[in-house]
Amino acid sequence: MIKTVLFDLDGTLLPMDQDNFVKAYFKNLAIKLAPHGYDPQKLIEGIWAGAGAMVANDGKRLNEEVFWQKFAEIFGDKVYGDKDKFEEFYRNDFSLARSVCGFNPLAAEVVHKLKDKGVRVVLATNPIFPAIATEQRIRWAGLEPTDFELYTTYENIGYCKPNLSYYKEILDRLGCKPEEALMVGNDVSEDMVAAKLGMQVFLLTDCIINKNNEDINQYPNGDFNRLLNFIDD
Repeated sequence: MIKTVLFDLDGTLLPMDQDNFVKAYFKNLAIKLAPHGYDPQKLIEGIWAGAGAMVANDGKRLNEEVFWQKFAEIFGDKVYGDKDKFEEFYRNDFSLARSVCGFNPLAAEVVHKLKDKGVRVVLATNPIFPAIATEQRIRWAGLEPTDFELYTTYENIGYCKPNLSYYKEILDRLGCKPEEALMVGNDVSEDMVAAKLGMQVFLLTDCIINKNNEDINQYPNGDFNRLLNFIDD
């Protein structure tokens, strides 16, 4: 019996073309930080380097610490004094990227339906963003951060997808057995890997990412209507 459902965010609860979103995000970030001495191209390279360091993180440190250490290796220790400028960007300018995202009312419907059934709901979004950015994207999807028992951000975990330790950490925190949990996501490589832990999975195909061209028929899959039926079953 499923007691806990983990949802991905980008491309799952929040419809988006990931490439378009990243372009809009980086463009707005570069505009905000260029006046403070951050060359746009070097800034983007630094963000990618920081993201790569988080993906490789082994859980000994939080992703936030790993990101800023890598970022400081590129721009120097001045970055620590500029953290407030990044936070200001996420508070005021990050929302400009919402224009390239979609909206599906069924996302909130399925989350609320599960909660009404007494199922625990977790937002298992790749924790490469600070909480302030994740909370905004939750609201773009028509939900509230309080709808989730836990949502992962770079401040509260030291792993990333597709590391199985990311999923294990979440389950351990909840005291949930893998076979009692369902992972719902749109990325075959990052989300469906949860099946290797013994979790059940559902591949949402509305904004599917399948970089390795895997056969998706090995997983329960479909759109939100199919997901609703899958949950009812």
